[in-house]
This record gives sequence, C-alpha cells and structure tokens, in this order.
Amino acid sequence: MAKEKKSNRVHAFCDDILGERDGVELAHLIKRREVSALEVTKAAIARAERVEPHLHAIELTSFEKALKDAQNLPSAGSFVGVPTFIKDNTDVANLPTRTGTRATKGHKAKRHGNFTAQFIHQGFIVLGKTKMPEFGFNASTEYVNDEPVHNPWNLNYSSGGSSGGSAALVAAGVVPIAHGNDGGGSIRIPAACCSLVGLKPSRGRTKDNAAAASIPVNIISEGVLTRSVRDTAEFFFGIEQIYRNPKLQPIGRVEGPGKKRLRIGLVIDSITGIPTDAETRAAVEKTASLLNALGHRVEAIPIPVPKNFLEDFALYWGLLAVLITGMGRIAVAPDFDIRKVDALTQGLIKYYTKRLLDTPAMLYRMSQAEKMYVKELKGWDAVLSPVSGHTVPLLGHLSPKLPFEELWERLKTYVAFTPLNNAAGTPAISLPMGLTHNKLPIGVMLQAIPGAERTLLELAYELEAANPWPKITDK
Repeated sequence: MAKEKKSNRVHAFCDDILGERDGVELAHLIKRREVSALEVTKAAIARAERVEPHLHAIELTSFEKALKDAQNLPSAGSFVGVPTFIKDNTDVANLPTRTGTRATKGHKAKRHGNFTAQFIHQGFIVLGKTKMPEFGFNASTEYVNDEPVHNPWNLNYSSGGSSGGSAALVAAGVVPIAHGNDGGGSIRIPAACCSLVGLKPSRGRTKDNAAAASIPVNIISEGVLTRSVRDTAEFFFGIEQIYRNPKLQPIGRVEGPGKKRLRIGLVIDSITGIPTDAETRAAVEKTASLLNALGHRVEAIPIPVPKNFLEDFALYWGLLAVLITGMGRIAVAPDFDIRKVDALTQGLIKYYTKRLLDTPAMLYRMSQAEKMYVKELKGWDAVLSPVSGHTVPLLGHLSPKLPFEELWERLKTYVAFTPLNNAAGTPAISLPMGLTHNKLPIGVMLQAIPGAERTLLELAYELEAANPWPKITDK
C-alpha cells in the first residue's frame, strides 16, 4: 500500500441546529415547527463549506435552489425538510450528470430519473451531487488528475466507492443521509469505510433508473447511507408508500429488533482463496459472538457461491465497460470522448474483449444466481460476513493511475464479498461494528434471501443497541 502520512480527522459536527441528530429527528422537529427547514438547510450548507476543502466529496452544489425549496415544502413525506445529496450517476432535473468520468462535461438532465423522483418525493432538500469514481467501476473514489475523495476519519484513507462522496459527507456530519447506489458493493463498501449503515435492497425494491433497466442482468440497487438504522429503516418505509413491488415481501415500518431468534450462517474468508485480514476477521468473529449472546444461533457455513462466480462477475464488469463507452454519446453525453476514460475503464474493456466468447455462458450463470443463492441458503435466516477482504485502504492503493493488472488484483482482493448480492438480487447491509488499531472503521455485512430486508433491519437495530456505533466525534 501507499506510504501513510500524518493522521488527520475532519468533521463538521458542532453546536448548531443539526447537532448529531439523524434525519428522522430533524424531520420531526421541522414537522412540529420547533425548527424551520430553512434553518436546517443553512446549517448544512455552512457545514459543507467548512469541510469540503478537506474532503473533496461534492461534484456540484445547488445551494440557491435548496434555500428556495426549504421555503416551499411538500405536505407529506418521511424526510420533509431534511437536507441531502444525490450521487452523480443519477439524473436530477436541470443539473448535469457526469457519472464520475472526465471524458465528458456532463449532460443537463431534462427531468428526474425514475428513482430520483421516488427519492425526492420523501421531502428531501437536495444540496447538490456527490463525487464517484468513473462509471462506478472502482471501490475507491479516486481520479487520474483530480483530487480524490478523502475519508473524514483519516484524510489519508479512502472513503470507498463508488458512493464515496455521499459516505464522506454523511460521516463528516454535513447531512444525516445521502443517496447511494450499489452495483458491486458501492453502498456497502463506503459505509464500511466511513462507519455508516448501508443497505443494498433486493432487486426491484425501488424503481430502476435508466442504466439499471438497460443492462442484461440488473445488478444495480438504489439506497442511502446513514448514521442510524432508524434513518435507513424509515427511508425504505417511505419508499414503499410511493412504490411497492408486488413480487417482494413488504418491509413495512421497522422500529426495533425482532423477537424471533434466528439461524445465521457465518462466512469469514472469500472465494478468492486469500484469507481475510486479522482485524476484519476479529470484527466479524466479535459480531458472531454478540449475536450468539443475544440468543441467535451462528454457525460456519460453506461459501454459498461457485468458484467461477468471481470470473463471471469480472467479465460482466468488462461487458458493462464496453456497453457504456460504446454507447457513450447516447448513454453518457453527446460530447463523450472515449479517449479520455481512465486506465481502469480501458483495462476492463481489454479484459472483456479477450474473453468475448465466454459471454453467453457467463450471462446464463449470472441470470441463475438468484436461484442458486436461495437454494444454498435454505434453512438459514441470514449470513454474516466481512464487507471487504481487508481494512480501509490508503488513498493510492486503488488509484486508477496504477497499471490495470496491479489495480485489478487489488480490487479482486478487496471487493471479495459484496458482488454476490448484486448478481443474486438479494438484500445486504453493512454495519459499523468496530475500529482498527489506528481508529479506522470496520464494517461487517449481513445478507439474506430476496425480500428479507425486514430481517436485516431488525438484526441491525439489535446490534446497534448492543454495540453502539463508533462516532467520529469520539476521542
């Protein structure tokens, strides 16, 4: 890994109207008119301006419109008046979308994307858009020429990817909740890096934006990054009031732990054959012991995926790189210039081209991942595992400046657990269950069969109560 510099921690928490409140509490205060949405929005903007020079997490701001929106609130929604940010691969009317690439100046969206409309309908005040790595392919929000997004827990480290900008802003206290999406771990990995809660929902739980609807196997899920289980639970309850997929079991309003004691499988090492590092392993084992002490039954199980899955998902990533760049002037923006994509995207294109003939078999196996997963997990209520193969990497360890072969090997080691849930369309949640020796967050993951978000949220509530999350304000 890159050489570590002097440690720095940066956050915006202070004695203002936001304090350390989560989004649910702020929405209640606004609804009862104990505070105004305008006051809350101004405080969030002030916090953003204070920490952004250190974090570099914001792609663009919409502060003036946010201040106007705060004075003209909708009548209903779970988060009316609560400030937030939206990730920059998601269309917001009248704002440009760049999807993390510097191969375009971006296109100004004429209308909200399908999910954006669902998201904003909950009453959020949108302050702008957050940074992400090019097309969301990297697990760290870094660039060839631009400043990377820094982790507020330690500015020398990655905030994860691809929802790294959103994670940094929530962890630093700028907003209590921000949008993220997940095509291979892009909500869960940043949540683990920044001591947040990150739920990737079941496939079809929310409306799909255009990108998810257009790919051969939909691996993309929309969600949020939060500092409390309550905010995540309330967000998905609110989503269901707008759109409910009849093919999935409703989540409903989850307000605390469940009463049923569960049978939980335990997986600590991945299919890569590379052992999980010691500190991550210890955090997962500690969580397993805690769940056992709470009355659940945790037992080691085989890895619920065939060994060829890693190669299949890698090839699918390559196919997506080919599709998005090949259709760049339509899918990204009219000024898209493929010559300007970074080395990771270029490498993925070459990786796929060399294995082009394997596409039909790969797509068939990817399409069968959900059936395989459900069969393997029969009799288990959930599975506990690491989020990633090792602890938070230093900035530079996953830089797109690296030669593709070196970066690719590092990504396969790091992104070792999350992609299965994307292929299978199953829910999974990252929870902040500890800190490393140098005070960086460690996340653990709980996953379950399609439609079982309620089970995961009830477990998350139980763990949050038994093991309160580490706070960036703690000394």
